[in-house]
Order: sequence, then structure tokens, then C-alpha cells
Amino acid sequence: MYANDGFRELDRQECLALLVTVPVGRIVYTRQALPAVLPVNFRLDRDGAVVVRTSASSELASAIDGAVVAFEADEVDAVAHSGWSVVAMGLATLVTDAVEHARLLRTGPRSWAPAPQEVFVRIAQELVTGRELVGGGTLYGVHPPS
Repeated sequence: MYANDGFRELDRQECLALLVTVPVGRIVYTRQALPAVLPVNFRLDRDGAVVVRTSASSELASAIDGAVVAFEADEVDAVAHSGWSVVAMGLATLVTDAVEHARLLRTGPRSWAPAPQEVFVRIAQELVTGRELVGGGTLYGVHPPS
């Protein structure tokens, strides 16, 4: 982010607080050497990691296990010209521990597209950034035309 781009930079705690307010984000990963983006429902785990539940046979599960990915979520109000965006980057891993898997079955996200065999993917938040625009105002003091 750039200090003078007109948005307010959010600290890590503000970013985490905003992430828990929305049910859907996007995972950015590499597919055939090109960027790929998939919307997913998610939940933050107790340690702040992003947790996604998906089919065990999904392309997503195999593509991101052991890879560094980006996760993005946002909320935008087009009428008020305001909103925020949070990006978390880190290593994605499949949850293979049986006890942890059982815990996530109880506390983790519910799949919006259930499959017969599902896995949980954890994205460690090694780097978290966020920015906010409030009410269409900018740091420049210039407002968009009505």
C-alpha cells in the first residue's frame, strides 16, 4: 500500500475484526502457472488462521496444499462510496490431524456446497494488510463529484 493513495491503512487487529464480519472471501493461488481466484466461504480459527472447508477431491484442495496463497475479503457500499479490503498471505495446508479435523467439524465453516468427503484447509496469516475508505472521503481532502 502507498501512504498517499487516499485510503486509511488498517492494522492487523482491525483487519481480523473486519474478516469475522463477512462470510465470503477469495483465495488467490496459482493454476497452470497463472493466477486463479475462487470465492469461498470461510471462518477465522482461534489462532486467526483462515479456515476453508472443501471437497477432498476438489482442484482447490490439491492446488493449494503446501502453497503460499493470498486470501482477500472485502465489503463495499457503492452508494456511500465506502468500504474496506483485507488481504492475508501465507502457507495453505490441509488439516490432517484427526483431533483437529473433528474440532473443525464442530467449530469450522459449514460448506455451502457439501460433498461426500470434505477437508479443511488452513491458511496461516503470515502477512495481513488492509485498507479502508470511509464515506467517499480521501486523505487528499478531495470528494468525488455528486
